[in-house]
Amino acid sequence: MLTAAQIRAARALVDWSGPKLAEAAGLSLPTIRRMESAVGPGRSSVDNVEAVRRALEAAGVIFQMADETAGPGVRLKQ
Repeated sequence: MLTAAQIRAARALVDWSGPKLAEAAGLSLPTIRRMESAVGPGRSSVDNVEAVRRALEAAGVIFQMADETAGPGVRLKQ
């Protein structure tokens, strides 16, 4: 599951506004804002989280999940 911080960081990496991400993911801006807030994506449907993931990955973002050595993160494809 993506975190709110990962979504915010990924959006910053590709220099997208909230409305741009909403458009690319096919979601409303309030949904994006909620996913990026303290409420986080955990309260969103799996389909909405996947839509955000797909949109950001299509823009070149790679999501890194937490493991025993590091927390979750994001980076750009080379």
